[in-house]
Amino acid sequence: MVGDEHSDPNLMHYLGATKRNMLGNHFWEYYVHDAPRIVLDKLEKRGYRVISMTGVGQTLVWCLHKESTENSDFLSAQDIAVNRPA
Repeated sequence: MVGDEHSDPNLMHYLGATKRNMLGNHFWEYYVHDAPRIVLDKLEKRGYRVISMTGVGQTLVWCLHKESTENSDFLSAQDIAVNRPA
């Protein structure tokens, strides 16, 4: 599973995902047949990076992040402290 019904349809198309509704679920999800390595490589090419990964039962879950460019003017560089002690 790579997304839910609120995911970006253009990104889901890029991943080759199909939208489905599993019996008993009250939501739609996007699903791919590719191995996780293939999906993660595609997302990396789009600017996403892995933040964390964990296992839930027999399921693996990756959390990814993509830097936003729309708010880049909101804070000046001096207001952003990344990996610096306070």
